[in-house]
Amino acid sequence: MALIIPEQIIPVILLYYNNIIYICELITVNIPYFSFQMEKEDFILEIYKDSRTVFRLSDIAMLFPQGENKYLSDKVGYYVQTGRLLNFRKGIYAKTRYNPLEFANLLYTPSYISLEYVLQQAGIIFQFDSRYTSISYLNRKTEADGNIYTYRRIKQEIIMDTTGIVRKQDNVNIATPERAFLDMLYLNKEFYSDNISPLDRQLIGRILPAYKSLALEKRVTRLFQNG
Repeated sequence: MALIIPEQIIPVILLYYNNIIYICELITVNIPYFSFQMEKEDFILEIYKDSRTVFRLSDIAMLFPQGENKYLSDKVGYYVQTGRLLNFRKGIYAKTRYNPLEFANLLYTPSYISLEYVLQQAGIIFQFDSRYTSISYLNRKTEADGNIYTYRRIKQEIIMDTTGIVRKQDNVNIATPERAFLDMLYLNKEFYSDNISPLDRQLIGRILPAYKSLALEKRVTRLFQNG
């Protein structure tokens, strides 16, 4: 027995049919979009799971060794535009809560935090200084994200001797107070310290040979004799 459909409900059936077709087409078209969104979320999550807070583009590429990095800069650029990553220096990207000391290390390499920043933190000098001060292979002063970063040049062979330089768990290379003290005295003959009592004299003795400077050794001896 054939099914007889009243003519008056045929338009209703056609309307529902067309709506179903439209919904199916909409889902099909947007599957790549949803997949792309998930891929991007996985991308940013991997970056934020890493203990580092500042990256070069090559560092980010290393997080995805099996991935397609052809459009890596576009992916990173998307998160810069949406505020999930910061990019205040070409080729360097940071999490929204980044460590300025880590940024200082990465901006010019090799380098390590030293001089006024370390001496102030250790109570060797009392005058407040808001700069992030480093030792590197060049003299430079730069500003980024409202912070001032300064670099003092020292001989390459001194930089390569890591005695008195520590690598902290927060991915920062930083001088001990004793190394920062010697760096300052090596670069500034007129350096005056407010308080040398926190310094470990034995550690200073172990670091001194890195500078290969008899004049520096005499200045250190004189300071401790007068102190």
